[in-house]
Amino acid sequence: MTPQAALDQQIDRYRNMSGEERLTIALSLHELACEVTREGIRHEHPALDETEVNRLLRERLELTRHL
Repeated sequence: MTPQAALDQQIDRYRNMSGEERLTIALSLHELACEVTREGIRHEHPALDETEVNRLLRERLELTRHL
């Protein structure tokens, strides 16, 4: 299967999902992205506690709003 055919098939699957199913996927992907970012922050700043890790995550998310 070519990359384009795979993409077309994935788009068709999304179109056949309910709005609730698509929202569930979107929220799961958002949470995954946040957890990956938290891990990156922990790697960069191992001394930070969870409150500070989450503060930096919120700052990074806020930066993306202005792009």
